[in-house]
Amino acid sequence: MYSAFQIAPPFFEIGPKAYLYGEDAMMLALEADRISAKYCVQIIYTPQYVDIPAIARATKHILVFAQHMDPIEIGRGIGAVLAEALKSAGAKGALLNHAEKKMALGDIAKAIRRADDVGLASMVCADNLMEAMAVAQLGPNIIIAEPEALIGQQPGNVGSRTYVKEINERVRAIDPRIQVLHSAGIKTGQDVYDIIQLGAEATGCTSGIVRAENPVAAMEEMIKALRESWNARKAAHRS
Repeated sequence: MYSAFQIAPPFFEIGPKAYLYGEDAMMLALEADRISAKYCVQIIYTPQYVDIPAIARATKHILVFAQHMDPIEIGRGIGAVLAEALKSAGAKGALLNHAEKKMALGDIAKAIRRADDVGLASMVCADNLMEAMAVAQLGPNIIIAEPEALIGQQPGNVGSRTYVKEINERVRAIDPRIQVLHSAGIKTGQDVYDIIQLGAEATGCTSGIVRAENPVAAMEEMIKALRESWNARKAAHRS
């Protein structure tokens, strides 16, 4: 069963990883909630597991996802992350196969099915075109196309990422329901603007926000750029 989860582009993913937790993660989530409403941009926020319930209760606009989910059923599984538990905690979805939490393709397939079973969205990372195509065969809701070599790095000219259009086309040819988020090495509002102009429906950031001198200002700069770039792209398409 394919999850009925829907998210309208443009959207943005913020992954605090293990940089933020507790009050700091909550503060950024509340600001993300405000900014999401201000710019009409849906934001996926992936906090630590223990922060999911409080953040889900305190926010109205952001979509709270887990940083990982294991392909297990109810029963044995010490230390594993259960789909039903995430759903009960208030999560709307789960991130799978991040470069820092890689999964075998078979486990990704099982985890997507478990997410579908309980009504969670699945967002799966892919390092390159071939992996994105393999993941697309499994029917996730979102694919994050992010070259692992660029994660946490300053990539330079985002406009040189010529693979964006090809990945979009190849994934849509396999399953047009899947949305593709292009990320890794996004550091500034200009990076966000440029990657949307290349054809991305969404992008995201971790270190460029959480390690910024002013994380809230950095986040708002990126979300504002996302909205402006999307609007400019749509206007150009209509003309």
